Amino acid sequence: MKENLKKLIGYYKPYKALFFSDMFFAIIGAAVTLVIPLIVRYITNDVIHYSHDKALHTVLMLGLAMLGLVLIEMFCNFYIAYFGHIMGAKIEANMRRDIFGHYTKLTFAFYDNQKVGSLLSRITSDLFDISELLHHGPEDLVISVIKIIGSFIILLLVNVKLALVAFAFIPIMAIYAFYYNGKMKSAFRRNRERISEINSQIEDSLSGIRVVKSFANEKVEMKKFKAGNDHFVEAKKLSYKYMGIYHSGLGAMSTLITVAVLVVGVFFMIQGQVEVTDLITFLLYINNFTEPVKKLVNFTEQFQNGYSGFERFLEILAIAPDIKDREEAVSVEMLKGEIEFKDVSFQYEEKNEKVLSHINLQVKAGEYVALVGPSGVGKTTLCSLIPRFYEVSKGKILIDHMDIRDIKLKDLRENIGIVQQDVYLFAGTIMDNIRYGKYDATDEEVIRAAKNANAHEFIMSFPEGYNTDIGQRGVKLSGGQKQRLSIARVFLKNPSILIFDEATSALDNESENVVQKSMEGLAENRTTFVIAHRLSTIRNAKKILVLTERGIVEEGTHEELLQENGVYESLYHRNFN
Repeated sequence: MKENLKKLIGYYKPYKALFFSDMFFAIIGAAVTLVIPLIVRYITNDVIHYSHDKALHTVLMLGLAMLGLVLIEMFCNFYIAYFGHIMGAKIEANMRRDIFGHYTKLTFAFYDNQKVGSLLSRITSDLFDISELLHHGPEDLVISVIKIIGSFIILLLVNVKLALVAFAFIPIMAIYAFYYNGKMKSAFRRNRERISEINSQIEDSLSGIRVVKSFANEKVEMKKFKAGNDHFVEAKKLSYKYMGIYHSGLGAMSTLITVAVLVVGVFFMIQGQVEVTDLITFLLYINNFTEPVKKLVNFTEQFQNGYSGFERFLEILAIAPDIKDREEAVSVEMLKGEIEFKDVSFQYEEKNEKVLSHINLQVKAGEYVALVGPSGVGKTTLCSLIPRFYEVSKGKILIDHMDIRDIKLKDLRENIGIVQQDVYLFAGTIMDNIRYGKYDATDEEVIRAAKNANAHEFIMSFPEGYNTDIGQRGVKLSGGQKQRLSIARVFLKNPSILIFDEATSALDNESENVVQKSMEGLAENRTTFVIAHRLSTIRNAKKILVLTERGIVEEGTHEELLQENGVYESLYHRNFN
């Protein structure tokens, strides 16, 4: 916990001036609240015994002084509310930057086992609670400590016996608070887990809303949501139970302090040991004492809430990317694209069986290679190893005779263009989505890339042209149109190595022909890997590799493989019968 708190405090560093000014005005504001009851005591003890004119003048002067103190307190409260919240918002923004930046560094292996809704809750609701703690926590703590210590000293000066009566409740309150704090912490943590589960379920349902509606399964989704929502309510019930016991117990003790001081004070007053004015002052300070106790109660609740969120925040930051640059990794510019697999094996961490085993393969620069084979034999995985989306388990992959692990990741991936079956387009315009391939590209370069991808014509058929908003994930476009935009994006990127992952398998024949022409144009003079579902699209490939569970079992042109009467010939006839 000590190390975690150091990391939490470290986020104040860029805002030290703001933090200390916030603390300064918090201290001034707390001091003002301690001074006003002293003025009241002075009036009731001394001023009422002055002559009429002197008493009136003194009361007016003290009244103006108290008005000034109230204005000072008001300014202090405004400052810590406004600038304190600004500091909290900036710290929250920095944390969000850190966790989002870390998300972008984590590999496919991490995202294979995560739900987007759960990751989203760590970057939204968790961080809000942390920023509230970082803003309100220190000032509430400082204000409360000053008021409690200040009240205690003043009450001791007024009457030692009554002060000890008031503060006799503190050890009991501390033990009570400590016990139920632990209960609340575990309850709040369960709440966060439930919230992330609900977020994940909602994100999943809304992302697949078209599937939901096509199967008329709205009731099924509502049932799934209700189950998660009910679990959340149950978790909340437990946390609210502990919170209720915590608040009611401490609230009762605060009231008991006032009752005890009043009863004992009246008893002392009857015996002539306490003046009535001192009892009034005492009662004023009891309020000044119980209010910070309640604030400390709120702080402990806030701390549990915020700190549990910070622990979840650190859990993500503690996950080291399993694929990163080696210290000796070198920068490269444009690669030629000569690729060699040397005894490459791969298996997912959580699985024992190998997806790829002892793969040896040589591809010349500019060569067009097609990968075919039954589903699940690792065609996509093999291609995903080239840009290091996953790391080889054994062996090595060379590009231009360099181990890809010796090339900086950014440079490696900038030399590889990927067109997938499931095209992902971002919400925004057509221009923005194509420009994603090269963020500093001019409009002319974007248009040239679209023309090369045979996309310019359909783009210009829209009233807004390149400024057409395509909706979430390109929902306003057809499958063929989305594919051509993804190809245009890669044209703009201009990589030396291409990977087409079943890019036409979901298209109708007409769209497939157009996209196929775009792909062939893009593949010219580039090292190209095509994962083919429809064998008709790769007949002209100079090298076809047949992949099975045993590895690459056949290699050759379309005609050569048909004559072998092997796996390819079987797949081909299955395709066309």
